[in-house]
Amino acid sequence: MSHFSTASESSTGRAAPGAGLELSIIIPAYNEEARIAPTLQAIAAFLHSSRIPAEVLVVDDGSNDGTARCVEDMAKSVPLLRLIHNPGNRGKGYSIRHGFAESRGRRVLLTDADLSTPIEEIHKLLPFLVDKGFGGAIGSRAVDSSTVEVPQGWLRRTMGKTFNLLVRMLTGLPFRDTQCGFKLLDREAFLPIFRVARVDRFSYDVEILMLAVRRGIGIAEIPVIWRNSPQSKVNFASDSLQMLGDILRMAIRERTGGYRESP
Repeated sequence: MSHFSTASESSTGRAAPGAGLELSIIIPAYNEEARIAPTLQAIAAFLHSSRIPAEVLVVDDGSNDGTARCVEDMAKSVPLLRLIHNPGNRGKGYSIRHGFAESRGRRVLLTDADLSTPIEEIHKLLPFLVDKGFGGAIGSRAVDSSTVEVPQGWLRRTMGKTFNLLVRMLTGLPFRDTQCGFKLLDREAFLPIFRVARVDRFSYDVEILMLAVRRGIGIAEIPVIWRNSPQSKVNFASDSLQMLGDILRMAIRERTGGYRESP
C-alpha cells in the first residue's frame, strides 16, 4: 500500500492537518487518467523512502475523463493525498494558484502530471532553500549540466528558445528556461505573489518569476533531468500566440502598477 510519510500522526494513523508538513506537492491535471496513477505511485514511494513530511494536491482542471475518480480511489489509502476541483477548465496557471492557496507545507513543489522531471530531482533544489537562503529554485533544461534524456522535436525546441529570448527581452528575467514545470518555492515568500498573479494558462511561470524578482526574492536556476512527454498538453500552434500575448500584457501591467495587492 502506498503511504506518504508524515512527521506527526494521530491515533488513526493520519497526519493532523498541516502538522509538521515540510512540503506540499502541487500537480495540475487535465485529462490525465492514463498518467496520474503511475505518477502518484512514484511520488508516494519517493516520499516514503525519503521520509519528507509532505502532502500531495492534485488540482483537477475540469477533466472529462477518469482523472478525478483515479485520484479519489488512491486517496482512500494515501492519507495526505488531496483532490481539488477547479470550477471548470481554467488553465494551468489557475490550477497552480488554486493549489498554492490550499497548500499547507513550508515549501511548495510544482510538478507536472507526467513527471517529465523525476521527483528525485527535488534533492538538487532543496539545498538552495534550506541552506542557501533562496526563496525559490527552478529546474532548468537549458543550463550547463542539465540532462535532456528525451528531447522535444526540432520545431518545439526552436520555438521554445525563441519564446525564452522574447521573455528575457520583455521582462528582463535572467533565466534560460522559465517553462520547465519543476519548481520549488518557499510558501511564505510566494504567497503574496500568487495572490496578485493573473495569468491562467501556460505562461504563468513567467509571471510569478517576474513578480518574485521585482520583489527581491532570490531564485536559483538548477540543471535537472528532463524527459519530453509525447502527450504534452501545449499546442504550439495556438498556445504560443496566447503566451506571447500574456507576456506583453504582464510586462505592461507590471510597468503601470497593475500588480498591487488589494488590502
